[in-house]
Amino acid sequence: MAKKSQKIKPKPKKKTEPENKTKLTPAENKKQKKIDSMSFEDKLWETAELLIGAVSPSEYKNIALGLMFVKFISDRYEERRKEIEKETNNPKSEIYCKTEEKRKYWLNLKDQYSSKGIFYLKEGDRWSDLKKIISTEKNLGIKIDAMLDQIEKDNSSLAGVLPKVFSGAPIPNDNLQQLVELFDSITTHDHSKDAFGRIYEYFMRNFSKKLGEKGGEFFTPESIVRLLVEILEPYQGIVYDPTCGSGGMFVQSYKFLKAHKDENQNTKQGISIYGIEKKNEVLRICKMNLAIRGIESKNIVLGDCFLDHPHSKLKANRVLANPPFNLREWGYDKLKEDARFQKYGIPTPSKAGGNYAFMEHMLYHLDEKDGRMGIVLANGSMASGGTEGKIRQNMIEDDILDCMIALPTNLFFTVTIPACLWFFTKNKDDGKTRKRKGETLFIDARKIFTKIDRVLNELSEEQIEQIAGTYRSYIGEKGHPKYKDIPGYCKVATRDEIAKNNYVLTPGRYVGAEDIEDDDEPFEEKMKRLTTEYAKLSEESAKLDKEIRKNLKEIGFEI
Repeated sequence: MAKKSQKIKPKPKKKTEPENKTKLTPAENKKQKKIDSMSFEDKLWETAELLIGAVSPSEYKNIALGLMFVKFISDRYEERRKEIEKETNNPKSEIYCKTEEKRKYWLNLKDQYSSKGIFYLKEGDRWSDLKKIISTEKNLGIKIDAMLDQIEKDNSSLAGVLPKVFSGAPIPNDNLQQLVELFDSITTHDHSKDAFGRIYEYFMRNFSKKLGEKGGEFFTPESIVRLLVEILEPYQGIVYDPTCGSGGMFVQSYKFLKAHKDENQNTKQGISIYGIEKKNEVLRICKMNLAIRGIESKNIVLGDCFLDHPHSKLKANRVLANPPFNLREWGYDKLKEDARFQKYGIPTPSKAGGNYAFMEHMLYHLDEKDGRMGIVLANGSMASGGTEGKIRQNMIEDDILDCMIALPTNLFFTVTIPACLWFFTKNKDDGKTRKRKGETLFIDARKIFTKIDRVLNELSEEQIEQIAGTYRSYIGEKGHPKYKDIPGYCKVATRDEIAKNNYVLTPGRYVGAEDIEDDDEPFEEKMKRLTTEYAKLSEESAKLDKEIRKNLKEIGFEI
């Protein structure tokens, strides 16, 4: 049953409530008090949820993310406009202006904004213009859609990206007004792109939870993405994701680059991103997500990575993805002769076949010299038999499998299927890392997690560093301790060992049992203590048994 839209009155700036404002109901007041005690992100989400009322999560995500995007690009525009105004008033500046007419020319010159990676917004299409009309405009949804349409026309890179869904959304005009006022509380300035990006990501994460399985189509939990990126280390070159969703792999790759900008100063750094997204609605979210963070998205395209095969000639230095698990309908009938599936074998039209089709597609696009790849798959992929088992054997014999990681359960918001990470490299003797031909690292990380609520786990920053650090030690990366096998956690296995296990790649088969710490208690003393404890427990058990029999006899059930 759809929940009724509720009006939540914004907190007054003064101590007294204006007379024309209606009071909150007791239920609304209780909810408002709860909201007031929350973090800023939580407060935004909870308040927006109340205002949105009966709108479904699939519709609401477009409204919320669309409004936040307009707020962000408007703030960035206003910042740049102030910079231009300052420059035009500075006699030492190249664009110094003596007349107001000349100053207006520079302030409204589109190139002054686009050259700095900022979207150009005409008067009437800015957040400040929207704020001016929200209390008087009777058809606010129509007005917002018209604004978005004009913004797209003025910025070709946004063509078809912005969600023009406001006029048709079942949200009252007053509630939409309050939603605009709510998002107006998000402040941005020169160094707040990351903060705004966190809020945007927070909303995407919550939408993913609300949408269930469909939410997984556009959002991969950050801790999994971080682990992939920390192991692949995308310092330079092309980064490719054939099922890019909301662009999380690209965002994290840029964060990695920024965090390590002072390292490897003798190495050229910088990446170009290429991606494919099958659903237009998800592609729009991706492009807005990247734009908020100042990341170019011209090579992120709409299509099916199998059947449409955009970027067909691409060779990437890093390939990473969280593709749909167990996709039976991947295109077998049309792609049996496709070059992507000739080297290792053609996967079957089955759930297992879908997993291997994604793997082979990604391997096909991997650079031969320094290509490295990471993919998230369902655990069943590690032991699939038949045709897929033979494909896996061929990959192992080609010596491209570098590392396997078994993940803990309940990391995903949308599925409970246990997952694992596969890592491949085209060159185990690249001169930059330890020569490790014929070796594969197995890590069993099933017990490494942090519980965040009753049903959900995540990998903490320290846990990500632990797992990534194990891999870096394995490849002999400078600054990390020498690698050693740890029973129950990690083991380097040879191709012969993997062959003896019928090419099954479950880490638990290789890492063995965890060592049990010795408590240093002498054996004779330990046995004496344990037998004494056992005698006491036996005596108590006999007494309890006698009491139970007595009670049963009293109620007519003698044993």
